[in-house]
Amino acid sequence: MKEEDREKIDEILGEMRCPKDFKCVDSGFEDLCKARDFGADEQLLCLEDKSVQCPFAVECDWGIRLRFCRCPLRVYLARNLEKQS
Repeated sequence: MKEEDREKIDEILGEMRCPKDFKCVDSGFEDLCKARDFGADEQLLCLEDKSVQCPFAVECDWGIRLRFCRCPLRVYLARNLEKQS
């Protein structure tokens, strides 16, 4: 991982609280929730079955039910380190 990515991740971590106790960080970013970048600002498409319990998940119903992930760390990882499921 590049130093600039590490610095940005540290900055994000310092500005947020995680209900999952940063288990993604502890796993070296291997244990990530399933999400996919679809180009929207500051959110990903959430692919997790249990996202209803996540405070970063937002559910929308536009004829089909969609969930979006707004975790700033998860968004950064997907967009900058290509960590998508």
